Amino acid sequence: MKRLIHGGTIINEGRMFTGDILVSGDKIESVTEGPADLPEEDIERIDATGKFVIPGVIDDQVHFREPGLTHKGDIGEGSRAAAAGGVTSFMDMPNVSPATTTNELLQAKQEIAAAHSVVNYSFYLGASQNNIEEIRRADPRTTCGIKVFMGSSTGNLLVDAPTALERIFAESPLLIATHCEDNTIIKANLEKYKQIYGDDIPPACHPLIRSRECCLASSSLAAALARKHHARLHILHLSTKEEIGLLDTGDRQKKHVTGEVCVHHLWFNDNAYHQKGNLVRWNPAIKTEEDRQALLRALREDRIDVVATDHAPHLLSEKEGPYTKAASGGPMVQHSLPVMFELAKRGEISFEEVIDKMCHAPADVFRIDNRGYLRKGYKADIVIVEKQPWTVTKDNIRYKCGWSPLEGVTLTYKVRTTIVNGRTVYDNGAIDENARGELLTFHP
Repeated sequence: MKRLIHGGTIINEGRMFTGDILVSGDKIESVTEGPADLPEEDIERIDATGKFVIPGVIDDQVHFREPGLTHKGDIGEGSRAAAAGGVTSFMDMPNVSPATTTNELLQAKQEIAAAHSVVNYSFYLGASQNNIEEIRRADPRTTCGIKVFMGSSTGNLLVDAPTALERIFAESPLLIATHCEDNTIIKANLEKYKQIYGDDIPPACHPLIRSRECCLASSSLAAALARKHHARLHILHLSTKEEIGLLDTGDRQKKHVTGEVCVHHLWFNDNAYHQKGNLVRWNPAIKTEEDRQALLRALREDRIDVVATDHAPHLLSEKEGPYTKAASGGPMVQHSLPVMFELAKRGEISFEEVIDKMCHAPADVFRIDNRGYLRKGYKADIVIVEKQPWTVTKDNIRYKCGWSPLEGVTLTYKVRTTIVNGRTVYDNGAIDENARGELLTFHP
């Protein structure tokens, strides 16, 4: 049975037009500007009149917390929240328990996703100070990248030894994705503020402790190593105007140094600490309005390549308490696309640029096979978005952790339907519990 998504406003490859998309099995058969000339028989029709039709979002940075931390999130739950937010593919991080620092543990996570994820999936192999052999034998066809925590992290995932970093950048067969914050600077800043406040440091001090200087120092080192060794580097969650200058320009498929910005760094600025406290505490920290505007401008100018979430759920009890005990991170995968559409409605970025940075660019930067675009022969990962104002409340949050930093915010656009590999996984609030995504594959 073929399916025709007809009459919608298609946003794809820098254009916005009314047209039809014909899906056959798990692939797109055609994308037509204007009505498709098709026979009536044996075609299921989905009326998208008055709605946007876009490629599925590809989120290159989530923390779905499985295995080992499933009290606050897991792959099945995270994938369902993703589907409700128009995310059809995710790339999950290795800071779980045990940390994903071997190919055997990586395969085990793939098997969990195959059994439980309703959207497509891939997983990073985590770098440690001494697992270079595991990195060297990672499969480039099925592994999205190597994650290097160049700032503080859990377990054995912090990599700050110069010799280890040199080997990773020289020998990795895969894209290297980095969390860049200089640990020495962070520790010195933390001690300074502990002397003033003790453990009860105000949340507004977070961007002063995890400062712009700590971000730039670490990002600069990563960019220098990438250029020295001709490695593919993707700097995650950029948060400062200064770091933008580290990125390559030109064709993103040929860049050595690319960059990602997260939705929360585009939505919030440091005034949010006074209203929401630790709920808007992320690493790297949300910084100034000047930084927020610079990050948006860098997206519009094609300096920053990708918009993602760094979806990192914690229980509310883990976010509370004194500064020195509270967790950093927050859930965002269900809300990232509606938030970016809200910024487009405000005129801070165009709708076409949102689709480019959330759908096309991740596919290009990570060299994902046949996804990220509405093209003939590509996998039918398609999202229908309608204009229907709604307010984020605890009743409509799909996160296991049970909260969102966006609670009380009214958004103009809402995901109506999410199609993954040609199958409707989410529609008008309902999840197809029998759907399963596929392992993403990559090309050289």
